[in-house]
Amino acid sequence: MAAKFEEHQLSISSGDSDVDDLSDQQIHRLLRDAESRLRAKPLHAGRPPGEHLMPLPKFSQINPGAIPQPYVTSADEVAHVDSPRLLTPQDKGLADSPRFVEDPIRVKERSMKVKKATAGPNWFNLPRTNLTPQLKRDLQLLRLRSVLDPKRHYKKNTSKGGQFPEFSQVGTIVEGSTEFFSARIPNKQRKKTFVDEVLAGEKESGYFGRKYNEVQASKTSGKKAFYKKLQERRSSVGKKR
Repeated sequence: MAAKFEEHQLSISSGDSDVDDLSDQQIHRLLRDAESRLRAKPLHAGRPPGEHLMPLPKFSQINPGAIPQPYVTSADEVAHVDSPRLLTPQDKGLADSPRFVEDPIRVKERSMKVKKATAGPNWFNLPRTNLTPQLKRDLQLLRLRSVLDPKRHYKKNTSKGGQFPEFSQVGTIVEGSTEFFSARIPNKQRKKTFVDEVLAGEKESGYFGRKYNEVQASKTSGKKAFYKKLQERRSSVGKKR
């Protein structure tokens, strides 16, 4: 029937005289007839009698397990909420307990104090200096170390933090086992503080006593005490003659 319809279409398009003979109603009727024939034709008309369409794949059944029930249920057109399931016992206990709210200004001040307690990770978290009287004497002695020995020169102190460091830490140097005879200080020469070490070295060298006498002699030159000593020396020279 489709072939006849195509032949009829060709016959319509072959000449203008034939097209003019068909009315619009005849054309619509022919189109409806062709559409009804195509719909009535089965899809497997052109296949062999034993051949069928490709079977659909079979999917295995998926077990979703226990499906949780919803929190909200409806009964008699009224929604009911299962309140025990909304919060766990732990969360409910936190909600029932009182909540403490801290002042943000105090929290900031506390964090700043903790931050200023050390010099930071770039300086190995050195603690703030605990300035005890003993440490104060040792730090003053370190600042004046250039006058202890005139033959030894130290790098000039150019720190801008004042007389004492803001962050510092005191440690003890422990010699290695291979330095027992080369770099080990005997127990008799070991002192507890720097001041004790300086005083022990002064007893051996006498450098400070000698310098003190030189300073005092220059200060008393030309005064009454200096004149008396000069008279005594002159009188002693006259007696020897």
